[in-house]
Amino acid sequence: MTQTNPLDAIGATIEEPVLLPWSGRRFTITRPAGIDDLLDRAELDPEQNLPYFAEIWPSGTALADLLIEQSEYVANRRTLEVGCGLGITAVAAVASGARLTITDYFPESLALAGKNLRAAGGASVEARQLNWRDEASITALLDGGPFPIVLAADVLYESRDIAPLLTFFDRVLAPGGTLILAEPGRPVAARFLEQAATSGWDTGEIARHSGPWPDPKDANVTVGIHTLRKFRVPGSEFRVQS
Repeated sequence: MTQTNPLDAIGATIEEPVLLPWSGRRFTITRPAGIDDLLDRAELDPEQNLPYFAEIWPSGTALADLLIEQSEYVANRRTLEVGCGLGITAVAAVASGARLTITDYFPESLALAGKNLRAAGGASVEARQLNWRDEASITALLDGGPFPIVLAADVLYESRDIAPLLTFFDRVLAPGGTLILAEPGRPVAARFLEQAATSGWDTGEIARHSGPWPDPKDANVTVGIHTLRKFRVPGSEFRVQS
């Protein structure tokens, strides 16, 4: 049986330059020229996940910039990126020496991220399609053990994401590991951080990044970049809900 190439399913694409403001690094990122077809397919998705991956978001750009400037976070470390989108953060993580696994719900995202990594001269990375609400998907991801570093940019859009993401991060983060979360000030992200703090996570903000961003409509966005570490108290661990 012939398998469909996810890149073919995306349709027309455009190449867009991305400047990382702090480091001055420039990447050329391929992204969908439009998302109408992707939105039509999302209506049939039982999870009702929207194709957020198709945009260049400030949070992914900010996290990429931080990793270039402070490569010690990921250099020569097994690193998991949750929701890799177009691969902007992945390109920076690989350039900073991460031994990276990228994940996303959408195969189109993984295909575009891989294309952008190759275009940037990045080393090959492991790519996994992931549904972080699904036990089998999480178990498969952890076949090499939990990760000491987990990266996530712009993964919090809806309140329904808070509890399963806390559960998921607890599963995939190794003891003593660090989750680096970038978010643009959405209320749902604030609630996530509050619930994490009351559930045994140590949370702190390591940077605030105000751009400028590739899309002028994001001119007033400031991204908070947070570290989260879990202090495990017996009986307090999250469990995946069936």
